[in-house]
Amino acid sequence: MKKLMSIVVLLAVSVALHAQKSVTEFLGIPVDGTKSEMIRKLKAKGFESNLYDKDLLEGEFNGQDVQVNVVTNNNKVYRIFILDANPTNEALIKIRFNNLCYQFNNNNGKYLTGRDQTIPEDEDISYEMSVNSKTYEAIFFQKLPADSIEAENKANAILSEKYTPEQLANPTEEIELDIFQTKVKTYSDTLSNCYNRIVWFRIIESYGKYYIAMYYDNDYNQADGSDL
Repeated sequence: MKKLMSIVVLLAVSVALHAQKSVTEFLGIPVDGTKSEMIRKLKAKGFESNLYDKDLLEGEFNGQDVQVNVVTNNNKVYRIFILDANPTNEALIKIRFNNLCYQFNNNNGKYLTGRDQTIPEDEDISYEMSVNSKTYEAIFFQKLPADSIEAENKANAILSEKYTPEQLANPTEEIELDIFQTKVKTYSDTLSNCYNRIVWFRIIESYGKYYIAMYYDNDYNQADGSDL
């Protein structure tokens, strides 16, 4: 009985650790836990509290001076909100938006996206936002190094139940095909977790000045209506 309880505890710890690793990360920090914990971790990365609001952090991110807010639901962090500290004009904000799209698309395969989200060079974003109420935003899904490890472990577990070590070491063509298909499926299933790790940004306009707002969201901690 004691041995069984030990196994249950170990499994529970393993699941908890895995859940933490599988959520969106900001600067390598899981977007999870309490607000005070997150603020402490962000300060360790160099951010400092605003002079008038200790929960509003200030610092540099991706070459820009920014303000950082930690947003919670039921005291669980579900969003890191990053806003440019300094506004810019229409021409420069378009360049910055498109440059961010390029960076996310070329960040060593760290993000998934399904389409080109850049703004055409000849688009009048001031007119589109004010007259047509158009929003400019780009959405990406974060992959983590743990995804590949998890997929590999799942595939190996499935295959080890079907074949002997000797068969896996010297597979026939049929087994080799099954190994390939199994790994493709487990990797695809694992990547589906990415859709709960959302990173997106948009253009905000205020009195003719433009800002980039970025959001690192842990969709697992979002409000789901259970409190209603």
